[in-house]
Amino acid sequence: MEYILKTNCLTKKYKDFAALRGLTMSIPKGSIYGFVGKNGAGKTTLIRLICGLQDADAGEYELFGVKNSEKDIFRSRRRMGAIVETPSIYLDMTAEDNLKQQADMLGRPSYEGIDELLHLVGLKDTGKKRARNFSLGMRQRLGIAIALCGDPDFLVLDEPINGLDPQGIIEIRELILTLNRERKITVLISSHILDELSKLATHYGFIDHGQIVREMNAEELERACRKCIRLTVTDVRALAMVLDKMGIEYKITDDHHADVYAKPILSAITRELDQYGCDLISADERDESLESYYISLVGGGSHE
Repeated sequence: MEYILKTNCLTKKYKDFAALRGLTMSIPKGSIYGFVGKNGAGKTTLIRLICGLQDADAGEYELFGVKNSEKDIFRSRRRMGAIVETPSIYLDMTAEDNLKQQADMLGRPSYEGIDELLHLVGLKDTGKKRARNFSLGMRQRLGIAIALCGDPDFLVLDEPINGLDPQGIIEIRELILTLNRERKITVLISSHILDELSKLATHYGFIDHGQIVREMNAEELERACRKCIRLTVTDVRALAMVLDKMGIEYKITDDHHADVYAKPILSAITRELDQYGCDLISADERDESLESYYISLVGGGSHE
């Protein structure tokens, strides 16, 4: 598999605080990579490092196959577009003038393609309206347009739907999907709105205390979050023997609970359990969300 970004044991400290603790992750080419973590987990720090805004204290990363220690890393970064924390826009300028300003900063020979970008992000008809009078969603879309000015192959978005209303979230979601599917742009999205991420991401990286605790693709996550029946019993070992005998797929969660991945015939299970002196106390249907799965990985707490 070809990877746009690979990091190896990245470490970054701010005085006595370790923001990254040997972070290792891989973003496949063509993916929408959902970067999931609590407040302070290290998501923005990682983004700042790969954008060249800060240097790592230890470890390394490869961007388009070029190591961060090599001179050509600057060329690799020119293949990136990014919004870090908040969109970098000039509030007193129109959307078109913001894009022209960015084109000038990138040294592009002409303004060709700006009209197409404005159309792509839904800002073609904003005319002479200044960015300060845009809604938050419009500013986010303008920020993405600015990040796209260099025709990037890799787009990095730090909390792109934070604070948006439902319509704004839908617009950003559809834009990201269009960029990924039609323009073949690989996208890294840092977000705390986890259920929204599940509508976009093809791959996930779960970060906690500066380390990746798990990477998986959408299919693996769907299997982990699939519906099940949670059985509560007095003796989980007896339940395991019964389920094995009946050929039912299950997962033991603790001494009294097991998740069953089928629609079991509870009366039949109860009869079998009676032979082992085990009681079936309850059976509850469960459908784990991305958020609850993340919490099960790293524990509770607020999200960034």
